[in-house]
This record gives sequence, C-alpha cells and structure tokens, in this order.
Amino acid sequence: MKEALTLLLLRLLALLPLPVARALGRGCGLLCWWSRRRMARTTETNLALCFPAMPAHERRALARESLQQTFQTICETGAAWLWPAARTLALIDRVEGLSLLQAAKAAGNGVLVVAPHLGNWEIFGLYLNACGCGQSSQLYQPPDSPALDRLIREARSRAGARMVSTDVKGVAALLKALRDGDVVGILPDQVPPASGGEFAPFFGVPALTMTLLNRLQQKTGAAVLLGYARREGRGFTIVLRAPEPQIASDDLAVALPALNRGIERLVEEVPAQYQWEYKRFKRQPAGTASPYR
Repeated sequence: MKEALTLLLLRLLALLPLPVARALGRGCGLLCWWSRRRMARTTETNLALCFPAMPAHERRALARESLQQTFQTICETGAAWLWPAARTLALIDRVEGLSLLQAAKAAGNGVLVVAPHLGNWEIFGLYLNACGCGQSSQLYQPPDSPALDRLIREARSRAGARMVSTDVKGVAALLKALRDGDVVGILPDQVPPASGGEFAPFFGVPALTMTLLNRLQQKTGAAVLLGYARREGRGFTIVLRAPEPQIASDDLAVALPALNRGIERLVEEVPAQYQWEYKRFKRQPAGTASPYR
C-alpha cells in the first residue's frame, strides 16, 4: 500500500506546473516546521553544529527556509522524474562552469563529478547527459521496493545515464567508465558503511566520509569537479566548480578534508538549499555519542 501511494503521489505531482509544485513544497515545509517534526529537529541540530557562531534567530530562520527548500525538492520530483526529458531540461535557465567539464572531458582520463545533496540533484544528474559530454554513469543506492527502483532507474536514465548500484559490480562499472574517459556522477555526502569511509571534518564536525571517490581517482587519474543545480527564479541554474587540488592526494587525511571543504564552499553559496534534514553526523568516532535524539 505504501509503495502504491508513493507512486500515485509522484504521478499527481507530475501534473503540477513547477511554480505550483514549489508553492506546495513551501507550504509543506512550513507545516513541518510548525509541527516540530523530526526533520525540523534534525535540521536545527545540524545547523547548531555547523554554524555555532551564527545568532540563534538567524539559525532558526535558516532552518525554516531549509525545510521549505527540501520540500520543494520533494514536490519537484514529479517534474524531475516523470516529465519528458526535454521538458525537464527546459527548466534549466543558465549554466556556470560548463567549460570546466568540457576541458576535463577532453583530457581523456575521465571525470568524477561530485554532486552533494544541494539544490535539486535530480535535475543536475539529468543535465550531465544533455551537456554534450557523452553518456554518464551515476552511482545510486537502490531502494527496497522493486517498483520504485524501476521508476528511479527509468527516470534517471531517460536522458541517457547509465545507473550503477552501490556494489562490487557497480564499482567495477565506474572504473571502466573512467578508464574509457567518460563522466561519472557521485553523491558524496551520505554516511557510508564503516568499511567505506573515514572521519574528516565537515564544517568542523567529524563526519564519516566516503573513500570511494579517492579510490576511483587514484586508480584512473580522473579529473574531479563539483556541481549542483541551484533553484532560482522560475527554474534552475547548473553550477560547476573546480575543487581544491588536494582532493586528488593519495593521502586520505589530506584528500577527504579537501572533498568536504569543496562541499562546504558550495553549501555556503545557497545554505538553505542543502539537505540539513539528513543525519549527516549520526556516526561519530568511538567514544563520541550521536548528536541526534
């Protein structure tokens, strides 16, 4: 029943014009804020950890706006997944930094595009296959529901992406894509399994950070870029940025903090559009309790 309702909701959202979907999202975000749901509490906890010097009233305002932005992302899913690809891509009004991606692709060693949970990452992933740089391979975690998994695969691949699951075969597929000189997209800011990460500071807080990106880069010599789709006006702006050079270090104690600093710089551009509702710090070094209740 839950699966059927989810699929029905997505199809209903796809019927809405984008401004209406966004208005609905902002309204849902306000309801979540006023009802003090878990998402609101987690958001406030994360912002207090990451911006301790920010005045409390500013953090509260940012938390409320973050919830509204996150629910806009949710309500945009109908357009991002179920509209024809050309109609969805038409929502992109501007692109910053495309020349960085073109130059990295031309170098021939493959490109690792790091896209954190900022803005609308579904729009960004779709764009990677429509920017003239060939087919991309994109890492994702399959959901438990077969029907939802099928929907996600079809939605994300409808502009040509090759969806790769987070397993041994998937990592092998990413290595092959990079060695073939292709583009690979990775969401870098989820909490990985303990075996797949090491702690590195994120806004000064220890965060279990994936090591897969560094392993792929070291084995292939691929270029690394950072990017996201910023929500603004009546559409989106695609943003591509160069990372710190240290992100390619063979020393994880150097590379992982550089990765997180790059994500921080993106977040600081539009802090309300980051997914602060996610329990990014739920795993802490031994002897340190989780900050979430």
